[in-house]
Amino acid sequence: MADWPLLIALTDEAKLALGDREYFEIDCLPFRIGRESRVAMVNGELLYMERRKGGADSNNDLYLIDDAELLNISREHLRIEKTSKGEFRVYDRGSACGTHVDGQSAGGHDKKGWVSLHDDSEIIIGQRNSPYRFTIKHLDRLR
Repeated sequence: MADWPLLIALTDEAKLALGDREYFEIDCLPFRIGRESRVAMVNGELLYMERRKGGADSNNDLYLIDDAELLNISREHLRIEKTSKGEFRVYDRGSACGTHVDGQSAGGHDKKGWVSLHDDSEIIIGQRNSPYRFTIKHLDRLR
């Protein structure tokens, strides 16, 4: 079992966005998530050239693939962080479509905002009807 929280896909689209994985271990805080935006033309087909883990000069720690016609995930979408009081939150980094946690909204329309995060919170990246839905587990281990 992981020592860090797990970001767990709740939908098939979320699983594909994680590189066809059920979950991703968050191994640093704050943890930055955004859309993979590098593309290349290969044999006449447009392909995403994905980065799975950010480096020191990277904007994100995890790059998600959003191949919907109308994008939900911004290039620099959100950050999962721990506050000085030991509480966890999702901080929307000024995304276009916003972030929703357990029915509460943060960000959207290029405005920043945050929502408290708890073990088993549902995180929707993008509009409320976005297929990019995740949950987070084991935040209590880091308190």
